[in-house]
Amino acid sequence: MHFYSLASVEFPLLSDIVVIFGLATLVILLFMRMKIPTIIGFLFTGALAGPYGLSFVKASTAVDVLSEIGVILLLFVIGMEFSLKSLMAIKKAVFIGGSLQVFLTIIVTSLLANLLGFDWNIAVFMGFLFALSSTAIVLKLLQEAGQVNTISGRTTLAILIFQDVIIVPLMLFTPMLAGQSDNIALSLLFMALKAGLVILITIVSAKYLIPTLLYRVAKTKSEELFLLSIIVTCFAVAYLTSLLGLSLGLGAFLAGLIISESDYSHHATGKILPFREIFLSFFFVSVGMLFDIGFLFSNILVILSLTALTIFVKFILVAISVRAIGQGFKEAFIVSFSIFQVGEFSLLLAKEGLKFELLDADTYQYFLAISILTMAITPFVLKKRETLACGILNLPIPSKLNKKYGNENVPEITLEKEGLKDHLVIIGYGLNGRNLAKAAKSAKIPYAIIEMNPETVRTESAKGEPIIFGDASIDAILEHVNIHKARVAVIAISNADATKRIISNINRITQNPFVIVRTRYVNEMEEHFKLGADEVIPEEFETSIEIFTRVLTKYLVPKLDIEAFTEEVRSRNYEMFRSTSTEEESKLKFDLPEINFISLKIEKDSGRFINKAIKDVRLRELAGINLVAIKRDDTTITEINGDHKLKLGDLIYVVGKPDALESFRDEMGFE
Repeated sequence: MHFYSLASVEFPLLSDIVVIFGLATLVILLFMRMKIPTIIGFLFTGALAGPYGLSFVKASTAVDVLSEIGVILLLFVIGMEFSLKSLMAIKKAVFIGGSLQVFLTIIVTSLLANLLGFDWNIAVFMGFLFALSSTAIVLKLLQEAGQVNTISGRTTLAILIFQDVIIVPLMLFTPMLAGQSDNIALSLLFMALKAGLVILITIVSAKYLIPTLLYRVAKTKSEELFLLSIIVTCFAVAYLTSLLGLSLGLGAFLAGLIISESDYSHHATGKILPFREIFLSFFFVSVGMLFDIGFLFSNILVILSLTALTIFVKFILVAISVRAIGQGFKEAFIVSFSIFQVGEFSLLLAKEGLKFELLDADTYQYFLAISILTMAITPFVLKKRETLACGILNLPIPSKLNKKYGNENVPEITLEKEGLKDHLVIIGYGLNGRNLAKAAKSAKIPYAIIEMNPETVRTESAKGEPIIFGDASIDAILEHVNIHKARVAVIAISNADATKRIISNINRITQNPFVIVRTRYVNEMEEHFKLGADEVIPEEFETSIEIFTRVLTKYLVPKLDIEAFTEEVRSRNYEMFRSTSTEEESKLKFDLPEINFISLKIEKDSGRFINKAIKDVRLRELAGINLVAIKRDDTTITEINGDHKLKLGDLIYVVGKPDALESFRDEMGFE
């Protein structure tokens, strides 16, 4: 009893942690049964436990601190998965794409806010608020989906990095908009100098300091010391950037970049992930606690209208910004469907606006409602972002509008649909798809290709390939290639999630084609089979089979035995390669003959074999080898008689025991 009272009085956060995690466990269990993303569960938990809900949580300030740690750890892990080289590769997207997105959003939002009756200073401040997106939510979802390193993922990250940097000057400009005139130019100059200092420290640390430190720590084989050194690096760099007036999140990302240049980044990521998940949950709960459900229902129509307007405007402006850096419409729309929401840094900036009276209480609540609603729908939209992007690309836009707005990259190609039956459908026109199309053409098998890259579609269609642009997870695209009349459908794309959607879609439409799937990893096979694939070919083990087949050939194993061996491996779902046991046996048995087959080019005259009849030099008796063939100029001589002579420049093919071949090489002067 005494302990309970002591914990309640001196450590109020303890009871809040119990409430938050207990309530979150129940909510997320329910949401997972309903297949609702866990992020929504945390937001709902915060709304339920917060001051506008059941008021379970008292120490909201402490929860905010824990949530900030979660954001720091998230950006730290993202940084570790990146590298300085990767960051330099997207500098165009950071500085051009990011700046265009931010400044276009500020300009358009300011104009719209002014039209709604707000003064120009308040309208510009609203532009600041709506220009930023949610780094925490978007990067977490991209990371879970394994899409951070895709083209659209890197572009999304680039724009979010710019937003994290630009928050500092936006904070500096806020007092000026409120009429408090500081020397903004001097402040921005100091900020630029500080940013330069941070970049210099990052490069030096990544190249010299941290790799050496982690090497010495790893040599101790102490997991506790390794974890401590990683945590210290993360928070030390974040703290340094905060002292210099930059954001903690940016510092954490730079700390991750520093660690990514060492050999220990993957191990460090594994150590940090459990802590990140715990603290990041506080971030989503803290955002949910801001949600006034009563205010939402009282002004539901206005809030929903403004939310829709926010999404539409940000979507268009992000797409324009991504197109400006040379990316196609598909990537532009995918990025737009990723960062259409209002972000957590906007909430921080909004508090500054309240302090300087740029926002009144009602406007602040409207903004919070819009922000949280856009955050809440982000997981649903981001999960379907590729499908949504392709849906827009497949809209029946008139050809004149296509040319006017630059949609010429999305070719409009038609196939002779009526003639397609008993054909092969190739989904994905990468290396495997191209080779399959060549083989089908050679064998005179009718085929149709579905491809998502508009440039590829335009180029190949000009060559006469039966190819269309589209997403094969969309019914209309599959129906366009008569999937229900196809004999075989081959899915040869790299995106595992898209592959699953396509398999499910084909089997939902028709059971007619035999579905063959190329996948990268063997652990994806079982799920593909469950979804309806008839055959799954994993790249990683097929490569192993191909290599070992060539090895067996060099060991002179008969071709029929090699084919039987490869068929055995495939029929057992590659169990030989998947098993950790070294006792896995095959029926493949062979006796290695003590002979070898090599080719040698005669470039020196030993005086013993050159320009003499073969019957006189007695290669078999004296050298212990058999001459199989001679290639002279462009002619290969396979019917060799005793009168043939070896000449300089000849390429000879000989068979014999390894030691005899080695002696012959030495005597002929081969290197």
